[in-house]
Amino acid sequence: MKILSNYILFVNKTNEFIGKYSSWLTTFMVLVVVYDVVLRYAFNISSVGMQELEWHVFAVLFLMGAAYTLLKDDHVRVDLFYSKFNEKQKAWTNFVGTLLFLIPFILIVIYTSANYVNNSFVLSESSPDPGGIPARYILKSFIPLSFFFLLLQGIALLFKSILTIMNHSEEKI
Repeated sequence: MKILSNYILFVNKTNEFIGKYSSWLTTFMVLVVVYDVVLRYAFNISSVGMQELEWHVFAVLFLMGAAYTLLKDDHVRVDLFYSKFNEKQKAWTNFVGTLLFLIPFILIVIYTSANYVNNSFVLSESSPDPGGIPARYILKSFIPLSFFFLLLQGIALLFKSILTIMNHSEEKI
């Protein structure tokens, strides 16, 4: 049981770190949007690169925040029954949902995105628009990377559910 607890602690700390530092991208994104809006409406200057940077930063923020969101249990859930469950019932629900839905979905995304990202690197893919951002493959590499961290957090949730089901939830996690 100690190994499960250690794994949970390690992954939680890792995703806590990634989530907290990724959240600073929100500030950067706001600054980029404000800069773009001021240029566009005050000086009638528009930049494709600036607009692409906005959605690139948003994509990285969204992707890298997914594992942190699962860690904090702030993801979208249909709470019709779950909120009325006791801790063991919640643990069983999390265990089954993680095992049957979350982990297989993550593995499919990682598997299917690997070739997509590899092709992007091989082609040195950049924006097709004039003035767009080069090195689009960097953005695409965040897809499997973020889902890897989500997989680690999903396994941590699975282990935490096992500990709760086995009445070991009092261990420091």
